[in-house]
Amino acid sequence: MSKLNLDQSLIESSRNAAKNIAEEIQKFIDAHTTTATERTIVRLLGVDGVDEIEKPLPNVVVDNIKEGGGLERGAAYWLGNAVVNTGLTTQEIAEKIAVGEIDITRLPAADERKIKEVVYEMAKNKVAKIKSNRDKRNEYLNTIGEGKKPYLYVIVATGNIYEDIVQAQAAARQGADVVAVIRTTGQSLLDYVPYGATTEGFGGTYATQENFRLMRRALDEVGEEVGRYIRLCNYCSGLCMPEIAAMGASERLDMMLNDALYGILFRDINMQRTLVDQYFSRIINGFAGIIINTGEDNYLTTDDAVEAAHTVLASQFINEQFAIKAGIPEEQMGLGHAFEMDPSVENGFLLELAQAQMAREIFPRAPLKYMPPTKFMTGNIFKGHIQNALFNMVSIMTNQGIQLLGMLTEAIHTPHLHDRYLSIENAQYIFNNARDLGDEIEFKEDGIIQQRAQEVLKNAEALLTQIEKEGLFQTIEQGKFGGVKRSRTGGKGLDGVAKKDLGYFNPFIELMLGGDR
Repeated sequence: MSKLNLDQSLIESSRNAAKNIAEEIQKFIDAHTTTATERTIVRLLGVDGVDEIEKPLPNVVVDNIKEGGGLERGAAYWLGNAVVNTGLTTQEIAEKIAVGEIDITRLPAADERKIKEVVYEMAKNKVAKIKSNRDKRNEYLNTIGEGKKPYLYVIVATGNIYEDIVQAQAAARQGADVVAVIRTTGQSLLDYVPYGATTEGFGGTYATQENFRLMRRALDEVGEEVGRYIRLCNYCSGLCMPEIAAMGASERLDMMLNDALYGILFRDINMQRTLVDQYFSRIINGFAGIIINTGEDNYLTTDDAVEAAHTVLASQFINEQFAIKAGIPEEQMGLGHAFEMDPSVENGFLLELAQAQMAREIFPRAPLKYMPPTKFMTGNIFKGHIQNALFNMVSIMTNQGIQLLGMLTEAIHTPHLHDRYLSIENAQYIFNNARDLGDEIEFKEDGIIQQRAQEVLKNAEALLTQIEKEGLFQTIEQGKFGGVKRSRTGGKGLDGVAKKDLGYFNPFIELMLGGDR
């Protein structure tokens, strides 16, 4: 039952418009590939490691394919052809490319049926391993269980994976349900994934497969100790979006920041590149049982949270449809929003409550990702702690799924252990004391809360209808999201986009979308 008396026809119209927007973009996605998508296929087919100058071997292979004019055919074809021709493993082929012993596009063309047979066999083995990780997570959830929703989500960001592990385990003992390892500043702009365990990040820690493995093992250890499965989150946005998704699936991550538009708007990554890459990354996340977290909350850091609230809802509708295209069920859609209004706004708490309840009613099965106050945190830790308490109150009243805990020192420094403890304590106190408050209350008919939600929905529907007519590329160019304008041919990574030829194939899309979910 709706507490907000939302117009269901507007919700249906918004969803239909978003579906049409996504379908139009999907035509472009289906016709194109990228260097990052092809590097992901190379990784999933068994290539790992770096060459003598620390260049990742997936980059070595795909660069060799691109230089030979073969990107349009796809890495699966060229690697499969090399395996058939040489009898070597994909790893051995990559190592020989690195030292100049093989030029992969100059090998004789083998029988295409034989190539596909070899590639699909390798792909099936990798998909089975990812499925076993999903099964392992379910086994943990069915035995030791997990915390109640909203999940208490905290960050670690020391730059050193080994120090991150100490802080993450401490947070789990304090009550955290999700630990996110913040990426080092600027990693989203690297067109390669660093290799191995790292100890020198800036404002965060490098996302590498070895770091994923180390943190996953540490959280499993502490989860068994405290009798609660601890979820691990990282970031598969940026120029290596699908590669990091594949690494996360291989190491049993549980959540990934994975937005269709974030990299375009906030990292100036080319929109064509991002929209192609988000599709494959989401297919991987969907199959691996990873909850995606979208980034609509960021719009409210560059735009006004009162005036631009409808852009958050419009983007949620679009992200939902892109996720559906990639086979992600609603239960894995951590659609993002945030408690980001200026504290001086009269009745701001009511407006925030309306926005959160509206998201919950429109996306009833999604584990919504609720972001804390950041923009108007001033360094006054006492006021900040109260802002976070109000944020926690809205969350429990509206049944949010993933609660990114606000830190009272948000405007001062990266959280210390005791800052994190106070934030967890704050949320636990409020969630326990108000656990069923949302079920006990209704909102005044045509009151401030109902009218606010209805207004935001109406404006979102109008925006989505406009985007449907004009197209998503044009809308982004006009700066309709987050007040940020981007060019279709601008930004980083456009040179890594290629139109597929008729012989292109990607076995993982077929196996992960059509396989056992």
